[in-house]
Amino acid sequence: MSKRPLRIGLSARIYHPQPGATGIQSKSLQYLEQSVAHWVMSREVMVFMIPSVSGDGMVHRSSIRLSDYPQYLDGLVLQGGADISPQSYGEEPGHPDWAGDRLRDAYEMELLHEFMEAGKPVLGICRGLQLINVAMGGTLYQDIESQYETPAVHQHADYDRHAHQIAWDADSGLARLYPDRSAGGVISIHHQAIRALGRGLKVEARSQADGLIEAIRLEGRPYVLGLQWHPEFHPPGSPDLLDCTPILDEFLAAARGRRW
Repeated sequence: MSKRPLRIGLSARIYHPQPGATGIQSKSLQYLEQSVAHWVMSREVMVFMIPSVSGDGMVHRSSIRLSDYPQYLDGLVLQGGADISPQSYGEEPGHPDWAGDRLRDAYEMELLHEFMEAGKPVLGICRGLQLINVAMGGTLYQDIESQYETPAVHQHADYDRHAHQIAWDADSGLARLYPDRSAGGVISIHHQAIRALGRGLKVEARSQADGLIEAIRLEGRPYVLGLQWHPEFHPPGSPDLLDCTPILDEFLAAARGRRW
């Protein structure tokens, strides 16, 4: 009998109703960005978006809880999106544009802790890295350009075509995945970044230009890895960008190790 494919959960992006809007924009929307789902699915994996379970809907959603999902899924990917709310790490927003999405923070932190409690692997992308850090007690620069002393360009009008270099140390997990190199180009789109590192986390990579943290890993078990960049935006075979297939394969190998 053939083994069933891996089942990976993907956290939802959340679109909140806009004041005065009509039609679909007057509704709460939960969605995923297509390319991140397709990147995970490139390894014959089934992807399931995990909706939040807030109780403000018109229809009763029975008794399903976020804690039920790790029983049926093999791993979790925290996708990118809105800023982390500074209130989630004990600060007030320095500017209204940096207020973030505290409701999504709470939903994804609960998801993260439930999967960690179940020993299931977690991969965080962009916002996902920041969420992991804050959930483990860390803090963020609310705005790199105004709060970091010598910032490089991390957010650009070119969006998913803007790349920069990262580097990692010889004793990092990335060095094991890429034994013949110590740096690579990545697509990185963010105006917030890790400030104080969370408990139990180790820095995996930094931006070559300004030293900002670009990847983190939880020491010990379970498998938790956060990437500040977007591997799903790296075209296959690109000579200028890091091939992130080894990272995906490592995450999925951890998921296979926790299957029943």
